[in-house]
Amino acid sequence: MFGQRPLWRVRSEVASVQDRLWDRIDPYVAAEGIELDDIEILGGGQIVRVTVDAEAPIGVDLIAELSKGIGRLIEDDDPFSGSYTLEVSSPGLERKLTRANHYRKSIGRDVKVKSFAPIEDDRNHQGALVTADEVGFTIEVNGTERKFRYEDVSSARTVFVWEKGARPGKDA
Repeated sequence: MFGQRPLWRVRSEVASVQDRLWDRIDPYVAAEGIELDDIEILGGGQIVRVTVDAEAPIGVDLIAELSKGIGRLIEDDDPFSGSYTLEVSSPGLERKLTRANHYRKSIGRDVKVKSFAPIEDDRNHQGALVTADEVGFTIEVNGTERKFRYEDVSSARTVFVWEKGARPGKDA
């Protein structure tokens, strides 16, 4: 979604650089039919991790092409003093949930949520994501729904669940 900013909570110099990079990179990847999913700046600016997503799987060749273009955009902006490593990838099977859109796209999946304050005597929650909107989301834990506001969540991610299938030569 063009222009949809992450749910970054803390305003800082890093967040300011992330915002500037978002403004440069988002239109570029959108023109390719790709969604800018996340930008992380780690190690004091030594690693820039850009995550992109699309309806169809994103191949290695497209990731390489996007990486070159994103690298040029970052160099033009020159937000870092010194060298950095650019990592461009798709979200993968398990992903961090940092924007309302991430939650909406993950409805029906299992998620792990850490809340800042205890909810029902616990800060760690795992269950199926039931709903998500611009304010918060709901997960089902052991048949009970728990509602969260994004601002009350310290971290959240999807959990890939391996479905056990019948073993070859064994009855199902």
